[in-house]
Amino acid sequence: NSYTKPVVSETSVMQISNLWKVRFNNNNVVFDMLSSWAENTDTDIKYFSGTATYESSFNLKSKGKGAYIIDLGDVKNIAEVMVNGKNMGIAWKKPFRLDITAALKAGDNKIQIKVTNLWVNRLIGDSQPGVKTKTTFTTMPFYQANSPLLPSGLLGPVKIIEVN
Repeated sequence: NSYTKPVVSETSVMQISNLWKVRFNNNNVVFDMLSSWAENTDTDIKYFSGTATYESSFNLKSKGKGAYIIDLGDVKNIAEVMVNGKNMGIAWKKPFRLDITAALKAGDNKIQIKVTNLWVNRLIGDSQPGVKTKTTFTTMPFYQANSPLLPSGLLGPVKIIEVN
C-alpha cells in the first residue's frame, strides 16, 4: 500500500506590517515593528512576564477558494490567535501557523494575538539593583541581575498565506 500526498502550493498573500497595539496588563503601547520585549527601553516591558495582547487589522482585497493560514513567524513562547472575534487556536511550537479560513473575510479583518512568555525576564528584572518592590518570589534564585534576558513576545514576521 502507498499514499501519494497531493501537491500543495502556498502563496504569500500579505505581510501584516502596520502598527500593533500591545497591552501589557494595564500598560498600552504601540509597536511600529515587531521586536523582542527584552530589547525595549521601558523596564516594565523589558522585564515583563505573562501574557500581552497584540491587536492590529489588515485588508484582504479578495478571498480565493483555497485555505488561509496565518504564519506568526517566531513567537516566544506561546500564542493564541483570534481573527474577527473568532478563536483560531493556540500555536505553541514551530512552525507557528494556524488555519484562519473560517474567520477570514474579504475586506477589513481584525486580528488579536495573545502571547505568553516565560518568567525568567521578570526574575532578572526583580534582581536589578535599586528594585524596591519585587513582582516575583522564588526560593532558588537561578537568575541574577547580570543574567542574559530571553527573547520574548511576537517576533514575526506575521504573514497571511493562501494554500491550494
